[in-house]
Amino acid sequence: MRTLVAFRALYFATLLMLMGSGLLSTYLALRLAAEQVDGLWVGALMACNYIGLALGGKLGHRLIGRVGHIRAYVACAGVVTAAVLGHGLIAWLPAWLFLRMLVGVGMMCQYMVIESWLSEQAEPSQRGKVFSGYMAASYFGLILGQLVLVVHPHLGLELLMLVALCYALCLVPVAVTRKIHPAPLRPAPIGPRFFIKRVPQSLTTTLTAGLIIGSFYGLAPLYANAQGLANEKVGLFMGSCILAGLLVQWPLGWLSDRKDRALLIRIAAILLALAALPLALMPNVPLALLLPLGFLVSMLQFSLYPLAVAFSNDHVEAERRVSLTAMLLITFGVGASIGPLLAGALMKMVGANLLYAFFSVCGVILALRVHPGAVTGLHRVDEAPLHHVPTPDSMTSSPLVAALDPRVDEQDVQQQMQVSEPTPADSADSPAEAPKPSD
Repeated sequence: MRTLVAFRALYFATLLMLMGSGLLSTYLALRLAAEQVDGLWVGALMACNYIGLALGGKLGHRLIGRVGHIRAYVACAGVVTAAVLGHGLIAWLPAWLFLRMLVGVGMMCQYMVIESWLSEQAEPSQRGKVFSGYMAASYFGLILGQLVLVVHPHLGLELLMLVALCYALCLVPVAVTRKIHPAPLRPAPIGPRFFIKRVPQSLTTTLTAGLIIGSFYGLAPLYANAQGLANEKVGLFMGSCILAGLLVQWPLGWLSDRKDRALLIRIAAILLALAALPLALMPNVPLALLLPLGFLVSMLQFSLYPLAVAFSNDHVEAERRVSLTAMLLITFGVGASIGPLLAGALMKMVGANLLYAFFSVCGVILALRVHPGAVTGLHRVDEAPLHHVPTPDSMTSSPLVAALDPRVDEQDVQQQMQVSEPTPADSADSPAEAPKPSD
């Protein structure tokens, strides 16, 4: 508790950010549904959000390096607040796409500031606790954002004002903190070809998780609305689904540390395909059945990304794990950008039930692509299986989140994340790394 209390300001800022983010996603989906707008637009809005998150990773490093952590955080929070209020001032949907992307860019920079601050201040022995506190704050923020609709189901502009209020208030804990500023940052080298050869099954799982989770956040409110649920019940449905993602992390970690992780991914994919079928096939699902089925599907879908992270870490050396996190988040972002567009187009053509049919098909494809027998163990690290660490469900983090992961050596984190640009002479003298064979 002493460790968690020490970082309460940053956790509270994270909770407020995610509360605003979760409420904004559901509000926009329900608002467009009430105005009889195609679900394809809702999918496009969520896709633009994830595109913004991906772009923000690159822009965030430059901004933080130029003006410092607090100024970068304040500037991005101001931009996000203005973009949220812009949804209420402008009714033109193409402009909403740009505003949604701005929100994603600004939030990614905010994540980078908070995570670099946490990693700088946390002792090596505390990183696991600090990471868990950050994850819990992220999840609870998302849940609270959904529960706002239970208390205030009317889709007026006051909800947008509440979202803007969350982003404005998240400035306060960061601006008044007395913590020492973190050291400047530079992007970690990624090397996508290396990871595609080394951990192809983990990247496939991450891409599929992005397809499913991106579609869920953008389009599940439309599905619930099409089932005839009032706005407050849509918020209850979304909140229970996100709560499932939080509650599954600890039993999942217990299994992941004791069973073959490739096998667990395959089992989760098969169970996901089966659990989503009733919601895909039943035209009208009563709330008493919708809540437990949605809860079960969400437990399975939110299991995929943490398993992929743990599985990939088992086959990548410690000095590359910061770069691995960046690669996983980029892959997730690609899936999360494509998924809402694809699922939204299917829902427009066939109906809202196609969302869970899409989840089921993704589960089947993943089960066919991930084979425990295909894992040769050629590059398995000596200490594998590494301890499973609960991981945020989506891109509610930046590549810097690896610095909080207790599986990553602190010296390797500092080596990759501190500013130390090589000179031309150093670059010429350093030998190129030899390519390593694939699994």
